[in-house]
Amino acid sequence: MNEKDMVNDYLSVLNSSLSGYGNIISQADNQQLREALQQIRNTDEQRQYNLYQYAKQKGYYQPAAAAQANEIQEVKNQLSAAPPQDNQPPQVH
Repeated sequence: MNEKDMVNDYLSVLNSSLSGYGNIISQADNQQLREALQQIRNTDEQRQYNLYQYAKQKGYYQPAAAAQANEIQEVKNQLSAAPPQDNQPPQVH
């Protein structure tokens, strides 16, 4: 396995774990556990960003093109026109 593949695989793993942390943290009732998980998540976010910068510098990763101003405005318009959602917690079955 070459360096590019290893970097991209590790980025993928970090991105996946970062998504998981959000789900776990939001459901953790124990404050100490929440804080520990938040600290781990923050460390992994920094690790992911550093690796992302490295991959971009090496040409292993090409980010998507920046959105144009009109595209950003269109999304803002769509979101502001969306019907408000009730702030009720999801039902647990």
